[in-house]
Amino acid sequence: MFGAIIPRTRRTPKGADESLGARGARISGALGGFLRRTSRTGFVLYALALGAALGLASADFATSGGYPVGGTTIGAWTAWAKTGSVDADPYSRAVNARRGEIPLAIGEGLLLTAATDDDGRRLDASCTYAVGGAVPPARAWTLTIGGRGAVDPAARPVREAFTSTEILREADDRFVITIAKEVQSGNWLPMPRPSGPVRLALRLYDTPVAASVGSLDRNTVPAITRLGCK
Repeated sequence: MFGAIIPRTRRTPKGADESLGARGARISGALGGFLRRTSRTGFVLYALALGAALGLASADFATSGGYPVGGTTIGAWTAWAKTGSVDADPYSRAVNARRGEIPLAIGEGLLLTAATDDDGRRLDASCTYAVGGAVPPARAWTLTIGGRGAVDPAARPVREAFTSTEILREADDRFVITIAKEVQSGNWLPMPRPSGPVRLALRLYDTPVAASVGSLDRNTVPAITRLGCK
């Protein structure tokens, strides 16, 4: 009888095993480096995108309302003496550019704004206010009311301001403007929207106080008194 045939096992040379291991290590190292570079690049892109988003959001918030810096507080009012000067701060320039307005220069007049009443409570369109008393000396002035956000195009146009030439005055030349949603007797200024924050703007034209805002005090600006809310 013939003996059993024993198959021979083919052995891989030791050098071949080492070359395969080295090749695998190189591939793993290259893959790991690629992943690390990719993750680092992704992190940088994410940081840049986040920074750009936060920058745009902060710029939109800073320029969508009133002037954020540079005012002088006088009771409930804030006087903005340098918003139209050549050395106006960048935020004021950005607000003017976004609004498309030409601010009053120092020799032309002075802008005062108010977002609260005399008790420090925020002006709200659902409330009724009385604005009046004294006004700093000026050749003419206007009192305007507005609010943040676009006006409803379907709403009927209403009065948004009073001028010093058309206002009804008392015997001592003082005046009172009632700001409310409902029609009022006398000087009535309707609210621009049913609810939400509102802001008053008092513009003094050809006034000597434009160059000396520090001479103003609480008794020389109109009082803002809240009469009630719904």
